[in-house]
Amino acid sequence: MILKASQRSGAKQLGLHLLKTEENEHVEIHEVSGFVSDDLMGAMKEAHALSLGTKCKQFLFSVSLNPPSTESVRTEVFERACDVIEERLGLVGQPRMIVFHEKEGRRHAHAVWSRIDAETMTAKPLPFFKRMLYTIAKELYLENGWKMPDGFRDAKLRDPRNFTLDEWQQAKRADLDARELRATVQRCWDSSDNGPAFAKALEERGLFLAQGDRRGHVALTVDGEVFSIAKVIGKRTKEVVAKLGDPKSLRSVSDTVRFIGEAVAPRLSRYISEAKRIAHNAMKPLNERKQVMKDAHAQERKLLAEKQRERHLSEQRARSARVRTGAKGVWDIMTGRYFKVRKQNEMEAFFGLQRDRAQRHDLISAQLKERQALQQEIG
Repeated sequence: MILKASQRSGAKQLGLHLLKTEENEHVEIHEVSGFVSDDLMGAMKEAHALSLGTKCKQFLFSVSLNPPSTESVRTEVFERACDVIEERLGLVGQPRMIVFHEKEGRRHAHAVWSRIDAETMTAKPLPFFKRMLYTIAKELYLENGWKMPDGFRDAKLRDPRNFTLDEWQQAKRADLDARELRATVQRCWDSSDNGPAFAKALEERGLFLAQGDRRGHVALTVDGEVFSIAKVIGKRTKEVVAKLGDPKSLRSVSDTVRFIGEAVAPRLSRYISEAKRIAHNAMKPLNERKQVMKDAHAQERKLLAEKQRERHLSEQRARSARVRTGAKGVWDIMTGRYFKVRKQNEMEAFFGLQRDRAQRHDLISAQLKERQALQQEIG
């Protein structure tokens, strides 16, 4: 399970991001605990309000939990991972939220903790949390028998298409696939010996090398979106300069934008528009199928939740009926019958919860397989 985390502020923005249905086909608020409020946005407001009594600016600790795409992972595994994280990082007892997202047939989770200790009004320190999460992630792969990514065995083998949330959002603004963008720049880097060769390789793929205002070497798209070369390929600035030369010899961002607008954009815009039109027409029936599937899956989950709720209430009434009151209840306590009934009720309630969770897991797993099959057609 890949774990990515950050200390951050912006409770409202994070809450809106976690609830966003435009980019996620299904959003499930699994847990909101330790807060007065029982809804996500209310909990985010509480965390922010509590932080105002301290000097802490990054009062939230946010972790994304991404299991292997080929595995059907039970909710209990995500919960266990969150428990281990808070135990190792000293966050036990801190308020937390867990949200599940599903997109393109993949299911992952986001866990958010408030770092503020309400008793001492101080922030929980999180030294070397990235190193700790790296260790926990490896343990999760081993415990669950999942195939471990090459990057865990050797850092040099990490997938160059991995990206951060900021990089993903930046690529979305430019209407690009963040994975493909990183892979494209990486291929250009690997196949080039110097700056001119790298610039030519980028231009053949619709990207233009320039001098950034603060980021050294940058790449621009035809739409004017700017990406840091060092950040995209995961190299230090010194390494980039050593291979590509002094960025001052390149056009500035503003000059490159002007060059694109005058010499390149008119030539490319017609081809890009036509390609987008063709792609849109080709995707239309698949997108319609995706929306129909999304609605059907949501309805199936709603019906299951309603049936489970009705069954839970019925079973709860049956368990309550076993507990006698009045003189009979006193007699049951004296004879020990009450404690036997209570134990039986507790066991039935526990196994009923496990049964319901298993049913929901089976339904979601079946839906994910169906969605993955459609995603293969989409490509």
